[in-house]
Amino acid sequence: MKHLILAAALALSASGVLAQTDMTDPNAYLEEIEGDKALAFARAENARSLPVLEGDARYAGLHAQALKIATASDRIPAVGFAGDGRLRNFWQDAEHVRGVWRTASLTSYRAKTPNWRTILDLDAVAKARGANWVWHGAVCLPPDDRYCLLQLSDGGKDAVSLLEFDVTTGAFVDGGFHSPDSKQDVAWLDRDTLLIGRDWGDGSLTQSSYPYIIKAWTRGAPLSAAREVFRGSNTDVAVQPMVLRDADGRVQAQIAVRAVSFFEVEYHLLGGPEPMRLPLPLKSTIQGLVDGQMVFTLEQDWGDFHSGDLMAYDLAVLKAAPGSAKPTLILRPGPTQAVEQVATTRNRLVVALYENVRGGVLSFRHGPDGWTSAPLKVPADVSVGIASASERDDRLILSVAGYLTPNRQMLADASDGAVSTLKTLPARFDASTHVVEQAWAASKDGTRIPYFLVRPKGLKFDGQAPTLLYAYGGFQNSMTPAYSPMVGKLWLERGGVYVVANIRGGGEFGPRWHEAGLKLNRQRVYDDFFAVSQDLIARKITSPRRLGIMGGSNGGLLMGVALTQRPELYNAVVIQVPLFDMIGYTHIGAGASWVGEYGDPAIPAERAVLDSYSPYQNLRAGRPYPQVFIETSTKDDRVHPAHARKAAARLKALGYPYLYYENIDGGHAAAANLNETARRVALEYTYLTQRLMD
Repeated sequence: MKHLILAAALALSASGVLAQTDMTDPNAYLEEIEGDKALAFARAENARSLPVLEGDARYAGLHAQALKIATASDRIPAVGFAGDGRLRNFWQDAEHVRGVWRTASLTSYRAKTPNWRTILDLDAVAKARGANWVWHGAVCLPPDDRYCLLQLSDGGKDAVSLLEFDVTTGAFVDGGFHSPDSKQDVAWLDRDTLLIGRDWGDGSLTQSSYPYIIKAWTRGAPLSAAREVFRGSNTDVAVQPMVLRDADGRVQAQIAVRAVSFFEVEYHLLGGPEPMRLPLPLKSTIQGLVDGQMVFTLEQDWGDFHSGDLMAYDLAVLKAAPGSAKPTLILRPGPTQAVEQVATTRNRLVVALYENVRGGVLSFRHGPDGWTSAPLKVPADVSVGIASASERDDRLILSVAGYLTPNRQMLADASDGAVSTLKTLPARFDASTHVVEQAWAASKDGTRIPYFLVRPKGLKFDGQAPTLLYAYGGFQNSMTPAYSPMVGKLWLERGGVYVVANIRGGGEFGPRWHEAGLKLNRQRVYDDFFAVSQDLIARKITSPRRLGIMGGSNGGLLMGVALTQRPELYNAVVIQVPLFDMIGYTHIGAGASWVGEYGDPAIPAERAVLDSYSPYQNLRAGRPYPQVFIETSTKDDRVHPAHARKAAARLKALGYPYLYYENIDGGHAAAANLNETARRVALEYTYLTQRLMD
């Protein structure tokens, strides 16, 4: 990476400000994630900022409300089908802040008080072992899912330890698989064999800090004896194992997923004398296997097929003759549609298809004459997500929600279309005073940008409504309608307006919506956001005095750009776990993996665009910046807390007021447990109250 650092040090930004790098940046010490000086900076900032917020008379009430919501026992459990026919759920509440993994039968789950059986009490186990574990999930062995590899993180980092666990006995397997802390991916090949990519020692991680070597690891053998089955390159983003199984759990294909960039992937079939690359385009995603058909989506045009298409290969034909296998078209979304999710049951392919950012579900069946489909009867004008799909039969669990509609969990049968309600979340706030509207703003280039407006029914259009605008705008992530008890209770119920902007860079209209904001076109994403902001002001819903914005991660970058490019539009900016230094980002944390999204500072044309909007380099004196609130987590090993720290340090050097909070745990979500979540949310809404409601 030295040549990148040198190039950055010698280059001048488009605005004439010297680009900051490891060699010239006075705040580079903040990149040492747990360095003494860096942590001292974070603690000092916390000590200065927290009294300003926690000392506010309103904080205690907001915190109590947030904690009550976060730890409520009547939340809808996020259940999923297990191979044994039962439901499983990971649950956190006031008594289990780390969480408990548990199981219940579907019949029991339907009851008001299900009969849960605890599989693992993470609070108790972590205490007994003196571990700061955060649950990252479990990878279980089909078809019955009895044996699982628990993914346990130290404080919420992306790096995890893998420990084999027996669901039936409720205990870790004596002498079972144990892969210590690393960024790692794993797939069961059989009861005694894993395919695993992890840190194997010096030089075995990519420049993005992810594995690129997959090995087969046999039970009873040390990790050092694992046999290499695929090797990518350290310039890749990552290489992961994938195993495709039929509905009975039999392995039909073992695949190395080689991400040569964040959005470009090669698929290599393993198990033969040599890996064999499958004939899929670089921008495609394998979604699953049903009735022998390997289903995939396209994120680029490919011959006669279009970006956004849902496709399939006959897997047996593909394996036998990859050069002559012919793909078939399953679904081509229209211009206002997008495939949001794909899942497979025993006999069906299920697709969450959105129309103008509103959800629907289609069930596809494969037969001698190809694919046929039928819609499931789900509520209209809301989000519909596929929470779980059963491999034993054709049942689905759907999650349905709207901005003012409490979450509803529904059981669906993809074969006969039957849909029934399992659970409904009790209302967490009074939604009767508000209404939801979809509006459209014209961006700088004329593109119409949709946004959802949640406002009081009796709103006076006088520009005085405290308004919170949220957006993300990246990585093809869609901002679909969602029920947020925290927003409702801590903001809407107090008279606030809430807005979600569906700007380019997301996936609301499929891959094309995302591609429109990549690399050299990144400014479009920010122009879309400004267009929505200006539309809210022009319609006299709010005014710059009453308009606040919030975003995290890539959305945190968006907040930084809004601060530096259009500070006159906003009076509050919540910058959550952000990217901020876009000239140095490729050498901070996992930054190198995102070159496909933002561009490479080492390439002149891309560097010029990054120079034009990188918040860290574009912070300067004499600008009308509002007081911002910056949040991060010490344990964030994805974006890295250095971005937030450096933003604060730069604002401090320039003499601007700001607030800063660094959670010592929490990972990229900045919330290691429910108590930390409640605290973070209360801090945010105290700040927003001070800035927009006072």
